[in-house]
Amino acid sequence: MRVSTRGDYACRALLSLTIHREECGPTSVRDIAERTGLPQPYLEQILLALKGAGLVRSKRGVGGGYVLARPPEEIRLSEIVAAVDGPIAVGDFGEPHQDGACDHEGQCVLLAIWKQAGEHMRHHLEGYTLASIAEVARGDAPWPTFEH
Repeated sequence: MRVSTRGDYACRALLSLTIHREECGPTSVRDIAERTGLPQPYLEQILLALKGAGLVRSKRGVGGGYVLARPPEEIRLSEIVAAVDGPIAVGDFGEPHQDGACDHEGQCVLLAIWKQAGEHMRHHLEGYTLASIAEVARGDAPWPTFEH
C-alpha cells in the first residue's frame, strides 16, 4: 500500500492544526500552506474533502479558516488517509472466492495475502492519533521505530 500525496498532505495539514491548536481562532489555508510548505490550491481541495469527512470545520470571512472538528486524541491517521484516498487496501484486485476471483492458478492465495497486508496497514495507522504525532513533532515523545 502506498500513501498518496493527497494522504500525506492531509496528514501534514491536520498535524499543523494540531500543533497550533492553542492559538486563537481558525487557521487560514494560507497559514497552513506556509507552515507546511504545501501548495495552497491543492491544500484547499484536500481541506474540503476533510471537511466532508467531518474531520475539520470551517469558518468563512475575515478571521476565517479551519479548525479540527474533534479533539486530536480522537483523530487517527487511518481516518485521515481514508478520507482523501478511500479505504485503505493494498490493491483493488477483488475478494477471494467472489466473482470468479479464484479462477486462475495461485490467484486466490495472493488475494488473501493482499487483503491481509491492507489490514496490517490500516491497523498500523489506527495506532497513531494527531495528538500522539504532535507530541513527537514537538520533541515530547520518542520517534516511531521499526519493530520486527
